[in-house]
Amino acid sequence: YPFRIFKSHFGPPELPVRKKGGKNIKYMAMVRNGLDVAASMTDFYSAHTDEFRNLWGGLPPDIPPDVRDADGFHLAMKDMLPGNSIEGIYWGYVNSWWPYRNDPNVILLHYSDVRKDLKGSVAKIAKFLDVKLSSSELNTVVNRCSMEHMKKANKFHYYMPLNTDSTWNNNEHFIVKSGKMVNKGHVGKGKDKFS
Repeated sequence: YPFRIFKSHFGPPELPVRKKGGKNIKYMAMVRNGLDVAASMTDFYSAHTDEFRNLWGGLPPDIPPDVRDADGFHLAMKDMLPGNSIEGIYWGYVNSWWPYRNDPNVILLHYSDVRKDLKGSVAKIAKFLDVKLSSSELNTVVNRCSMEHMKKANKFHYYMPLNTDSTWNNNEHFIVKSGKMVNKGHVGKGKDKFS
């Protein structure tokens, strides 16, 4: 395909969505229910390696398994609230993309919609990117985007190739423990935990 894909956690204004040159770039952003994000964060916090935590001053906190279904959810939610340590991860991201949701070079997706209709979502993304997929290609992409495939493939070893800290070895150290980046992907878990 005649394009490149860059993954980022940034949104506007760091990305030039409406600026000269930026209008020729297509942006995909996905948001998720805030309660589900908080519920998911407890497992995500604990998925980080000790090497990464040591490099980042003990962050994110390791939430022991016995409190992941109780106090851990509330800790994650508290951290996400405005004025706290990771508010930008959720609220900053959502607020940065919301004004751009109707721009022709932006597609803003909701995680629960994608989980409900993965095939329709892949087709929508392909149309947005002006990519024509055959039925076979569409099915292949849908399969490879499924939670089952991503868990089995286990190719999500985040590392920091540009880090020059002498305590970090890019050949041995990863940000997240092997097999822990893709969890369950449930929709509605937050409502169950915070109600």
